[in-house]
Amino acid sequence: QVQLVESGGGLVQAGGSLRLSCAASGSTFRINAMGWYRQAPGKQRESVAAISSGGSTNYADSVKGRFTISRDNAKNTVYLQMNSLKPEDTAVYYCNAEAVVARWYGDQTIDVWGQGTQVTVSS
Repeated sequence: QVQLVESGGGLVQAGGSLRLSCAASGSTFRINAMGWYRQAPGKQRESVAAISSGGSTNYADSVKGRFTISRDNAKNTVYLQMNSLKPEDTAVYYCNAEAVVARWYGDQTIDVWGQGTQVTVSS
């Protein structure tokens, strides 16, 4: 099994910064794309940012220029640096990864989610 553990959420004032981390662990796996999603109360989960295994990135329009996604492949960890935070960024942030797990019958690609971390931005 592959597990994702997130950290770094919290309460911050508008204009402040937070850095989220998400580390993948397990046995006999490799990680392809990784990303961050968020879900605010009463809203659907939405993609915030994603990064490929090669480092290509894409962002939701609402966070472009403020958020930066990066990864450390050696540590199987993805980061989300969030600057100039706004109250509308308040949400539970989830880490997601496409993992390839070695099974006895061959490689299996699975979609893995973290448990979520709360980010609250006060005005």
